Amino acid sequence: MKPPAEPEQGHPAVSVCLQVLTKRADFVRASHALRQGTSGIHLQARKRSEGEAGGIRVGYTCSKKVGNAVARNRAKRRLREAARLVLPVHGKEGWDYVLVGRHDVTAKLPFDTLVADLRRALRKVHG
Repeated sequence: MKPPAEPEQGHPAVSVCLQVLTKRADFVRASHALRQGTSGIHLQARKRSEGEAGGIRVGYTCSKKVGNAVARNRAKRRLREAARLVLPVHGKEGWDYVLVGRHDVTAKLPFDTLVADLRRALRKVHG
């Protein structure tokens, strides 16, 4: 059995960088902060105050408008994978991000487009 390979340059180990938001209060705080919509996702972002948790934290949500349970779960899986690829590189330390799935789009949009939408939304929020 081989040990796992080292992460590529520019792609740090995700388990070290991303923490998942679980408390409703964190989602509500993010919803009242910065927002940026794209065709595939809606991004909510908030810079945490000093003394709060460190690292990059991310949450995912899809309402029933996205579709039935199968469509919502598929959309959330795609959002998780896009965040895993993009946030360690383009996200900022000390920020909370909430990725919101869009009705009939997030589950069906080509994955490369979804990743590009997340990058664009992050650039607009931080720029």
